[in-house]
Amino acid sequence: MSESKQRRFLTPRTSAFVVAAALLVYLVIMGQRAVTMIVSGQPVFIALGLAIFVLPVLGAVLVADQLRFGASTERLARRLHDEGALPDVSHLPLRPSGRVEREAADAWFDEKQAELEADPADWRRWFALAQAYDLAGDRNRGRKAMRRAIEMERQDRPS
Repeated sequence: MSESKQRRFLTPRTSAFVVAAALLVYLVIMGQRAVTMIVSGQPVFIALGLAIFVLPVLGAVLVADQLRFGASTERLARRLHDEGALPDVSHLPLRPSGRVEREAADAWFDEKQAELEADPADWRRWFALAQAYDLAGDRNRGRKAMRRAIEMERQDRPS
């Protein structure tokens, strides 16, 4: 398979759905095992079956939440791209690993944080801040900022 075809097939979206499908198979198998233990009628197996059943349910909820988050993030990025307002980081210097150099990421973050402080009610600023957090290596805060952008954009959409 040529490299260009391989790249199109292994997009982040495709990879996420492949991993989610594999996890779904695992969760179904675990759920079946839990049900088998519960219907056995033996108190110890019933207790273990109930405990095991919680894991597939929790896993399914978490996977669904992450897929929704990814789809929402992608939707916001498409909207910003269509508006010509998608933050451009192509000018930032990269390390050999492909990550943005730390000093450049910190400067980009400071710039985006200042823009947000000037207009905290704009979801586009929250999106840019989330990207800046990610470039600076703070994924947890980046995800929180992106969730805020998603929430604000939903409220901003015309009904």
